[in-house]
Amino acid sequence: MFRSKYKLFLSAFLMFMLVYSCKKDNPTFQFHYDYFDLTEGRYIDYQVQEIHHDAGASVQHDTLNYLLRTVIGDTIIDNEGRTARKFYRYKRNNTSENWVLSDLWMAIIADNRAELIEENQRIIKLVFKPSITKEWNANAFNTYSELNCYYEDLHLEGTFNGFSFDSTLRVEQDDFFSLVDYRRKHETYAKGVGLVSKFYKDLTIQNFDTLNVTNGDELFYTLIGYGFE
Repeated sequence: MFRSKYKLFLSAFLMFMLVYSCKKDNPTFQFHYDYFDLTEGRYIDYQVQEIHHDAGASVQHDTLNYLLRTVIGDTIIDNEGRTARKFYRYKRNNTSENWVLSDLWMAIIADNRAELIEENQRIIKLVFKPSITKEWNANAFNTYSELNCYYEDLHLEGTFNGFSFDSTLRVEQDDFFSLVDYRRKHETYAKGVGLVSKFYKDLTIQNFDTLNVTNGDELFYTLIGYGFE
């Protein structure tokens, strides 16, 4: 009886060490690359709302709502000569319509950075290994203005539009408020999935009133589904 229990304990211990060793040697577990899942066929669906404000336009507050699907495709060589993944973006107005391809971008994890290449502009979405002390300029490799990012809500459970995840992190991108400016930008990623929420406001306001908007843009992604094609 003792020998049987010992063999059972030894088998369980060896199995634990094997799994631990595999995780320890696997960069996905070490650096949490799966917050930016690039598995071919991975898709994520969003309800998207875009709002464009222009006090001088005929339509001062123009709102656009649509559905967006992003899909990870096969490999491709990016403009830096690196092996990346095709990143398809499909749109439709409602669920009764077919998806229509709107953009073909690229996505890559290289040098412990997750990058999305939009119209030949490289944007650093995440840096690995995620930690509270990490800071980076998302626009370090493009022509856009500097955008300093950092992590918040690291490796926490999260629920987004009814979808629950064991581990999420939030990237803070901008948080500025003044008499005439209001900027608030952040994105949330779920492990094993990718981007599950996007909040973007870059507005010109009057007298500290964030509802009195004269110019600027807003963009919101709400998760409505994900899986593999």
